[in-house]
Amino acid sequence: MQERNLQRISLSTYFLISGICFSSWASRIPTIKDNFNFSDEQLGNMLMIMPASAIIGIPLSGWLVSKYDSRIPQQFAFVFYAISLMLIGFATSLLVLILALFLFAVSIRILNIAINTQSIFLQEKFEKRIVGSFHGLWSIGGLLGVLFTTLMLQLDISIQAHFLMIAIFIFITIFIAYPYLIKNDKAIGGNKFRLEKPNKYIMLLGLMLFFAAICEGGMYDWNGVYFRDVVKEEVFTYGYVLFMICMSIYRLTIDKLIDYFGMEKLYFLSAILIMSGISIAIVFPQFWPALVGFCLVGIGVSGLFPMTFILAGKAKKYSTGIVISIVGTYATVGMFLGPPLIGYLAEAVGLQKAFIVFIIGGFMFIPLTIAVFNHLKKI
Repeated sequence: MQERNLQRISLSTYFLISGICFSSWASRIPTIKDNFNFSDEQLGNMLMIMPASAIIGIPLSGWLVSKYDSRIPQQFAFVFYAISLMLIGFATSLLVLILALFLFAVSIRILNIAINTQSIFLQEKFEKRIVGSFHGLWSIGGLLGVLFTTLMLQLDISIQAHFLMIAIFIFITIFIAYPYLIKNDKAIGGNKFRLEKPNKYIMLLGLMLFFAAICEGGMYDWNGVYFRDVVKEEVFTYGYVLFMICMSIYRLTIDKLIDYFGMEKLYFLSAILIMSGISIAIVFPQFWPALVGFCLVGIGVSGLFPMTFILAGKAKKYSTGIVISIVGTYATVGMFLGPPLIGYLAEAVGLQKAFIVFIIGGFMFIPLTIAVFNHLKKI
């Protein structure tokens, strides 16, 4: 088999297990909320630990991908990712939970930069687009994770046993796949980040990822709670399952859709789908309308990350790793800021009304898309 195909399979495996790990955590948030008897506001406070922790990973992740081949920080980040997931499951005190969430957030920050840097470099070895397929596999991993969570809930398996099984699976997988990752991808130039006036193009892409992460991250963390507390569905993972199915299908086809329709039209479509899907779930908080709404949102958010990372690869000011680290910073803040924001609003006005945040996030892609593509036309 060609070396590039082995590298693609290996990197695909990392995207897949990353999705499994994250969705395992996200789909168990209602369990954690019950175990610690958190109110919506208290859960929001707890989730706020993650953006605060991820900020620490901002300079660290950028330095690591510029100092070493991206596969090295990627491997270490995945090891700590699995360890922190286990700690979350076994936490019996607030202190342990806080420390586990801190490690979890920093690990996510580093591995996201590393695997997306790998994907951009690997894309250069292929004529056809492949970046979207990696994000599609992340979504499939997310779907597998939430399906496994649903099984664990049906069998009344403890969160401790659940997260331990996921961690063991991750350890085995990453040590099998590691030797086939891209080597020697450290950029020779453009590795020094300079504190100066922000590059407009990079800043616009960062804002795109910020709002994409607010919508996507908020849906991950509050999807199950919404189905349980607002829709009153006992098996609260149903909405999450359909959300991930729609994301997976769309992301697996995003590369071809980009070639056929172009990114600009797909960004506008994403904005419309996010706003309409959330509106349906808010206005009609019953089982089937909420499922349809979350399905539309899943399609809407699915293309935002892969398309924006592709655009990030066009930036010339810094090396690919540094650019992805910069725009990834916006994504990390949005991914972890959205969930606690929803929690605070839910405590004040109710979870149903708090979901209006997602409508605002979806709307922001209209002016941002116009600004980004107007900028590209001038280059």
